[in-house]
Order: sequence, then structure tokens, then C-alpha cells
Amino acid sequence: MKLYFLIQFKMLNRHLAAFGIHPVIGCVLILAAFTGSSVLIFEKTAFAEYLYLAASLSFLARLSDPARNQFLRSCFGKKDYRVVRMLENVIVAAPFAAFLVIEKYYFHALAALFLAGFMSLTIVGNRSGFTIPTPFGKRPFEFTVGFRNSFPVIVLAWFLTVMAVISGNFNLGIASLILVFLVCFSYYLNPENEFYVWIFNSRPGIFLFGKIKTALVYATFLTLPVSLVLSVFYSDKILIIGAFQLLGYIYLGAVVLAKYSSYPHPMNLPQFIILVVSVWFPPLLLAVIPFFYRKSSIRLKTLLA
Repeated sequence: MKLYFLIQFKMLNRHLAAFGIHPVIGCVLILAAFTGSSVLIFEKTAFAEYLYLAASLSFLARLSDPARNQFLRSCFGKKDYRVVRMLENVIVAAPFAAFLVIEKYYFHALAALFLAGFMSLTIVGNRSGFTIPTPFGKRPFEFTVGFRNSFPVIVLAWFLTVMAVISGNFNLGIASLILVFLVCFSYYLNPENEFYVWIFNSRPGIFLFGKIKTALVYATFLTLPVSLVLSVFYSDKILIIGAFQLLGYIYLGAVVLAKYSSYPHPMNLPQFIILVVSVWFPPLLLAVIPFFYRKSSIRLKTLLA
């Protein structure tokens, strides 16, 4: 059991190294990013405690993947398997619970730990043969897989939209729209197998345009319920809603290009930093998008030639 967690730790270090950053510095940056984003969420967002619980649940759901748990069962006996699942879940939920305690949401902190314990006893998968239906059937990949993995977070965002209307909190509604877009961004963090790019019989430019078009159309399916509800109940702020929707589309296109600018490898640290800086200074996108497009075209040329 000790060896298993040691291997997991080494794998994390290797992922950070592949990302182009020293593991120690990477751990410090992860902690700083988690703390900074947590402070920002609780300062700027109403019902942040529920958003936090949803984020924790999203990470815990990944640990309940059927294939992953089948592998763990083949490595450990029944008792050790349960202990490993419990420890993993507690490790994931602990930072969320700790920050909830700091913010004096004691009940929600206990709920985060309870969810960790409960999820260690469950497997999230298709054991019954039932799959969550999606409107992403024509070009299934990023959104079909991503939507089914992030379904609880999407539902939470829609719920927060309703709460924004009930409580008269427009900022909460915008936060829910941003949350849906962030989930869509996450669908493009991991590169697919090269075969799924090679099968496209097109030039890099056409391939990238098709990928961006698919991303924008499918993102609309998920964000439109939020935008429409906000537009109906906050009609005087429809220009603000439209601006955030448009910015979301632009950043989603940039994320798609960033993904293929390092393909077949995951995005590295410099690309991630460029995207983060462009969030704080949107005019930078005028240079970022062409830069990522050129790099993506070069990367894809050997596969799509």
C-alpha cells in the first residue's frame, strides 16, 4: 500500500516535469493557485460553499472510474482496497474541507469529508448499461466524454443560475456561466491518440477550423440555458451577458488552438501561462490566437499532410 502511494507521488512529479516545471516549484504553484482561486471564489461568488462541494465531488468522481477500480482490485485484497480508496478520497477532499473550515463553513466541511467517505464505497460508471444521453453524437470525443465526467458540475451551474434569479444576484448568474465555460475548457486539456487526428483527410487549417466550430456549437448547448435564463430575468444587462458569452467563445477557441500547438504532447507551462495572462488582459488574444494557430499548423502538418 505504501509503495502504491509512493508510485502515485512519483507519477505526479513526472507529470510536472513533462509540463516543463520542477516538481517542487510545481507543488508550490499548485498550492498557491488553489489558495488564490479559493479566496477569489469566496470573495466574489455567492453560494461559493456549494460550488466548492461540487468541485470536490468532481475530483472524487474521477477516482471512482470503473476501469481504475478494477485495476486496484487486482492489486489489493478487499480490505487494502477499501483503505486505499478511503485514503485517496480523503487526500483529495482534505484541501476543500480545510478551506471551508477557514471560511467557517463547518457543516459544509463535514459534508465534503462525508462525500469522500461515501464515494470511496461507490463506482461511477456504466455498470447498469445506462449512459447519460448527450446532444454530441455527430462528432463525439471531447464533449461526449467530458460531459459525462463533469455532469454533476454542469447541473450545479444550472442550479446556481436558478438561485441567481431567486436571490436576485446577477453576479452569481455570471459566475455560473463562467463555470460552464471553464468545464468546456477542461475537455481540451488532454490530447487524443494521434490516430484520431490522422483519420481526418484535410489540411491543418481546415482541421483546426472544424475543431473550433464543433467546440463553439457544443459549448452553446451547455451555456445557452444559462444565458437565456439570465437574459429573460436580467434583460437590462443583456449586453453584459452577451459580452461574457462572446469572451467565452474566444477563449474556448484559444484553448483548442493551444491544445494542438503542443500536440501530441499536453499543454506545457509557457502555453498555460500565456492563456492565464490573456484572461487578465484580453487584448493579448490578438497576438495569442495567431501564435497558437501557426504552431498548431506546424504540429499537425506531418499527420494531416
